Amino acid sequence: MRRTLFLQAPSFEGFDGGAGSRYQAKREIKSFWYPTWLAQPAAMVEGSRLIDAPPHRQSLADVAPLAKDYDLVVLHTSTPSFASDVKTVEALKAVNPNLKAGLIGAKVAVDAEGSLRSAPAVDFVARNEFDFTIKDVADDKPFADIEGLSYRNDSGVIVHNTDRAILENMDSLPFVTPVYKRDLQIDNYFIGYLKHPYISIYTGRGCKSRCTFCLWPQTVGGHRYRTRSVGHVIEEIAWAKKAFPEVKEFFFDDDTFTDDLPRAEVIAKELGKLGVTWSCNAKANVPYKSLKILKEGGLRLLLVGYESGNQQILHNIKKGMRVEVAEQFTKDCHTLGIAIHGTFIVGLPGETLETMEETRRWAARINPHTIQVSLAAPYPGTFLYDQALKNGWLDAANAELVDEHGVQIAPLHYPHLSHAEIFESVETFYKSFYFRPRKIGDIVGEMVRSPEMMKRRLREGVEFFEFLKERRAAAA
Repeated sequence: MRRTLFLQAPSFEGFDGGAGSRYQAKREIKSFWYPTWLAQPAAMVEGSRLIDAPPHRQSLADVAPLAKDYDLVVLHTSTPSFASDVKTVEALKAVNPNLKAGLIGAKVAVDAEGSLRSAPAVDFVARNEFDFTIKDVADDKPFADIEGLSYRNDSGVIVHNTDRAILENMDSLPFVTPVYKRDLQIDNYFIGYLKHPYISIYTGRGCKSRCTFCLWPQTVGGHRYRTRSVGHVIEEIAWAKKAFPEVKEFFFDDDTFTDDLPRAEVIAKELGKLGVTWSCNAKANVPYKSLKILKEGGLRLLLVGYESGNQQILHNIKKGMRVEVAEQFTKDCHTLGIAIHGTFIVGLPGETLETMEETRRWAARINPHTIQVSLAAPYPGTFLYDQALKNGWLDAANAELVDEHGVQIAPLHYPHLSHAEIFESVETFYKSFYFRPRKIGDIVGEMVRSPEMMKRRLREGVEFFEFLKERRAAAA
């Protein structure tokens, strides 16, 4: 077996590049998701080590010397971080020329050939669902015999092996939380809308929805929701509860945990017996009856992708959601005391200055507890990317999706809507939502009731205004 290092490489200061991050970028409030997609194969490779450099404030100078202790390094990469990740591979190989280096992630899954051609230091990439592909590499199986692998052979020729079959038995994957316990400092993982410290895991892969912009279902996970058994999930949460007594919340990072509502309800009932607080990703169509069962089982918060308050834009992106259904769902969550972190995207196809204003007003009216506003990001491998190229909405200068500091840019533009107008709308959206008397009152009340929340909100406020300052500098 090859001595294996799994690495989320150093990148921009404060850059959240993990696969749990729907947008690899610096956040308006510093946030770090767990490197679950690296932890999963790390759990399968005996004697491996996982290093997640960004949240642990590890620089390239900290990481590079470790190369001498390993035979194999596997990095998770993304479109925004690819160039930086390749430089990390080059630095590792300068320390250990015999080191084999491979990349995983949506970026290389959709463009294995181009990724290898542009990165001579990279020996291989693992396409699509890569867990067992990486285990075969770590087990020192000949590259030619490994399904799902694209590699550079001894003659420098790029070879693409046959695809690996999609994983059906999700219980065949080991728990990731023991890897968290072994290799990560969980206090370094912070998400503004989750209790701290938190832990996130996946209970399944794939998403039934067909949203044109969403990266993971269109590249790695697929559109069938393949799930772990209820017992397998509960066993890991029970283990993690004992291993991490300080954890205040568990988050299920499945693309849409509520895609299988009967299963979600059974899991909720079992979690209720464990007495844990939990949250998850959900679509804004869960009926009241199911929401009540989830709440009674310890659900605290739902992360909901509303995207837009304009029905035509929702149709344009194939969201499969009606505005009035989302409104009723939100009202039901308010009634039951379920918090919502609502996510919105500006700059989607069909967007105008008027639709952005419509969505801002709608967000204020339905009033989720907190929001995130992102810029439409056409990742390679998505329908939106192909659509943007075909229609001339995307130019090469903006294809990396972030600027030189890791801050998200507005990559799309339309004949009636410029990059600048879309970019500036993010700040306008945040201010219109949070600087309302009602929302200010809610936040102040929350701070008064909890000294811990007061400390947290004050820190987040400082970070938020620093983020706005940095965005303005980028736009100048």
